[in-house]
Amino acid sequence: MLGGVKYKYPRPISAFGRFVLLMQSMVTRPERRQVLWERTLEEAVEIGAGSVFIVGLVATFIGAVTCVQIAYNMVNPLIPMSTVGFMVREMTILELAPTIISIVLAGKVGSAIAGSLGTMRITEQISAIDAMGINSASYLVLPRVLASLFVFPLLVILAMNLSILGGYIATQLSGAMPGADYIEGIRYSFKPYTVVFSLIKSVVFAFLVSAISSYKGYTLRGGALEVGKASTAAVTNSIISILLADYALASILL
Repeated sequence: MLGGVKYKYPRPISAFGRFVLLMQSMVTRPERRQVLWERTLEEAVEIGAGSVFIVGLVATFIGAVTCVQIAYNMVNPLIPMSTVGFMVREMTILELAPTIISIVLAGKVGSAIAGSLGTMRITEQISAIDAMGINSASYLVLPRVLASLFVFPLLVILAMNLSILGGYIATQLSGAMPGADYIEGIRYSFKPYTVVFSLIKSVVFAFLVSAISSYKGYTLRGGALEVGKASTAAVTNSIISILLADYALASILL
C-alpha cells in the first residue's frame, strides 16, 4: 500500500505497466497536428535555450581537462603527441558528449519536466484538461518527448564541437603540446560511424529522460512534498536508465 494505492503486483512491475500504458495513451488519441506542433516548439525552445549555456560550459571544460590529463600521461617518446588529439576526439564523440551531457540534462530537464507535471497534477490542472475531453497525456507528455528527441541530438552535436575546441584551447594555454599536433590527431583515422552512433545514443537517452520524468510527474499522488520526491526520483531513474542503455547500445552497435 502506497499513498492509498494498492498494487496487485510487485511495485516495479506495476510501475512499468503504468509507464507503458502512459506511453500508449499519449499516442492513441493525439491532439491536432497544429496544436501538437506548437506545443512541441514551445517545449523545444524551453529545453534547448535553457540548456545551451550549461551544456557548452560542461562540454568545454570536459574537453580541456581530458586533453590536459592525457597529455600529462604521455611520457613515452615513441608515442606521437598527436595521439592526444585522437584520444580526445574518440572519447568525446563516443562517450563524453552523449552520455555526460545526457546525464547533465537529466538533472536539469528531467527535474523540470517532473516538477511541472507534478505541480499540474496536485493542483488538478491535469484533471481539468481531462474533464474538457482533451487527452492530457497527448497534450502534455507527447510534446515534451518529441521536443527532447529533437533537441538532445543538437545539444550533443554542440557538445562534441565545444569539447574538442576546449581541448585545443587547453593545449595553447598550458603549452602541453603544439596545436598542430592536436589538430593532426583530430583528423587521424576518423570514422563517421562514431558520430552516427553518438546521435543514436542521444535519441535513446532523450526518450528515456523525457518519458521517465513525464511519468514521474504525470502519475504523482500527494502534495507539494511529493513533487520534490518525484523530481528526485525522475533524475535518479533517468541516470540509471542512461547508464544501462549506454552499455546495451555499446554492446549491440559497436
